[in-house]
Amino acid sequence: MYPDPASIIDRRRLKRRLNFWRVFAVLAVVAAIAVGFSRFGHDGFRDYVARLDIDGLIVNDPEIDAALEKIAEDDSALALIVIIDSPGGTVVGGEALYHGIRDVAEKKPVVAVMGNTATSAAYMAALGAEHIIAHAGTVTGSIGVILQTADVTGMLDKLGIKPEIVKSGELKAQPNPMEPFQPAARELTKGVVADLHTMFLGLVRERRNMDEARAAALADGRIFSGRQALDAGLIDEIGREKDALAWLSETHGIDADTDIRDAYEPEEDRLWRKMISGTVGKVLFSERLKLDGMISLWHPGLR
Repeated sequence: MYPDPASIIDRRRLKRRLNFWRVFAVLAVVAAIAVGFSRFGHDGFRDYVARLDIDGLIVNDPEIDAALEKIAEDDSALALIVIIDSPGGTVVGGEALYHGIRDVAEKKPVVAVMGNTATSAAYMAALGAEHIIAHAGTVTGSIGVILQTADVTGMLDKLGIKPEIVKSGELKAQPNPMEPFQPAARELTKGVVADLHTMFLGLVRERRNMDEARAAALADGRIFSGRQALDAGLIDEIGREKDALAWLSETHGIDADTDIRDAYEPEEDRLWRKMISGTVGKVLFSERLKLDGMISLWHPGLR
């Protein structure tokens, strides 16, 4: 028995309709995926503004370096806000942080926001940003380098203790608390401090568009309030984090309501460093800081 022609026609119509809805369903899925990718970045997250907190003592930190590198390479990170609250730290730490921030700034906008304190190596790091914001009461500046030591030979004499030192040359391990600071070593050490200061001064001149005389006048180690720093040209604006978002919106077209995501969470065992840096003067940092070399640090002693 041959099929009814009307049934054949109906089945063909039904098949065409099924094919249409299959194609429609596939296109709908493709469209949904496209919308998802337009809404989210390449790493699966919505576009965001990265925030990096720099506080406490600044030392050379590979984990922060890695966080900055990740931000630079993440297309979902539209910009970086660096929140700084630090009296400074080692020259190497400040220098590494500066270059890490500059690497990010070559690919996306970076703005620094200063908190209570952003001095010495912390100010060096802030120079890496395109735009620097401080509170009116922020303590900043202290542009300079310091090396601290002590001569305890007089005290050892009174105690009847005589250090015995064997070394390959007279300048080895100078300065050294266990022996007098030799004049030749003092001059050479001054030269190292001066060279590092010249490097710091060069960053100020370049990033703040100052001539040598103007930069040198501001880089004698003095501190500034936020308002004084603005008048001196060391920062760009008095404000806070919301003003950083406003600047990103006005100058780079980034929506002020864009999500902010912390780019780095410090380990809990670093709490001791924050506690120390907030309660004691720079003399007590010597043992920790000498591992990285010269110090670019400001602190008024005990608070």
